[in-house]
Amino acid sequence: MSEIDYEKLAEIELQKDEVEDTQSEQEETFMPPPLEDPELNINHPYYDVARHGIIQLAGDDNSGRKVITFSCCRMPPSHQLNHTRLLEYLKYTLDQYVENDYTVVYFHYGLKSLNKPSLKWLQTAYKEFDRKYKKNLKALYVVHPTNFIKILWNIFKPLISHKFGKKITYLNCLSDLREHLKYDQLNIPQEVIRHDENLRGKQKGKLPPVVKVPPPRPPLPTQQFGVSLQYIKDKHKGELIPPVVKETVSYLKRKGLQVEGLFRRSASIQTIKDVQKLYNQGKSVNFDDYHDIHIPAVILKTFLRELPQPLLTFECYDHILGITSVESSLRVTRCKQIIQGLPEHNYVVLKYLICFLHMVSQESIYNRMTASSLACVFGLNLSWPSKGTASLSALVPLNLFTELLIDFYTNIFNSRTVPGEILP
Repeated sequence: MSEIDYEKLAEIELQKDEVEDTQSEQEETFMPPPLEDPELNINHPYYDVARHGIIQLAGDDNSGRKVITFSCCRMPPSHQLNHTRLLEYLKYTLDQYVENDYTVVYFHYGLKSLNKPSLKWLQTAYKEFDRKYKKNLKALYVVHPTNFIKILWNIFKPLISHKFGKKITYLNCLSDLREHLKYDQLNIPQEVIRHDENLRGKQKGKLPPVVKVPPPRPPLPTQQFGVSLQYIKDKHKGELIPPVVKETVSYLKRKGLQVEGLFRRSASIQTIKDVQKLYNQGKSVNFDDYHDIHIPAVILKTFLRELPQPLLTFECYDHILGITSVESSLRVTRCKQIIQGLPEHNYVVLKYLICFLHMVSQESIYNRMTASSLACVFGLNLSWPSKGTASLSALVPLNLFTELLIDFYTNIFNSRTVPGEILP
């Protein structure tokens, strides 16, 4: 079958999908709802595309990799969206993550004849994403695939390497995402959720009963993950630096400072869970036993990410986002002001961490982890909003703030000393 035949067949299948959707959901008009992002500035270089909310940052997967979602139901009719700009915006977004392992979730529902890009655009898009983008993409989840997707696969099969093909996972329902991702962080469009409910209703005749979730168990006395800094301090003889932070930093300082790509790589999910369990049970951890320098690096990031409140606190979040509106020559001073307002315990742990990251950046000729590279990794692990997850438009100020902390560590932290504080 020729490419033209496949394209015609794809269009037929897409129209079939639209008919089925209309019958099951009584949709008569096509109008994606607007998605308001209060952090999106009209001066954003891709404001015309970003305002639709098609591409979103959605927290982390179970391995700590950043997750990017692409929602077809957010795409307006083709005459209202410049698809060339959409491609540029997608690359602009991914450029912030391609140096680290990352995951993409593609919500297929909502792709219609009115808003679908051309086959030529899809081919151009695939070719545009060279090895730089494909290498660190660890998983691509296609949610609610239809026959249209299968036909597209036949068209693109000659272009797609076997290795890349193995990264693609097809998921027929949203619940399957829970096995791979932190589902509650995904910010799934309501249209996709309703579509999923309709599909499950068709399959079973009725929606499944609500499962009662048992109340969470109280933390162990020795627990370090998912509990507050104060809890850890109280249970560890008043130590200001949590043992897991002290031990991972100490190990990485001794053996990892010159490792290329430190903090960029992920590690075995099961191994990370095993190490977390050891720490939570108060047992000793010998990182030499794992023969992988990236495990303590991932453990450190995981600890920060699982704090009930970010190390930089919820109160500082809006102040941090405002850093880009401060004149360049005054930004370090503004960083210092924000940091001075932190609670004493948070300040001590942050100072310890940033001191170490400054050391890492000083070895960037070997490890290639400049302050900017480290900021891309740690920005979202140090600060996030009290509700939901940080939006794509928040990344620039979050990363800039973190980069300034690392680059100007001595200047920012030199005027405040807390009794009992230690440094790496």
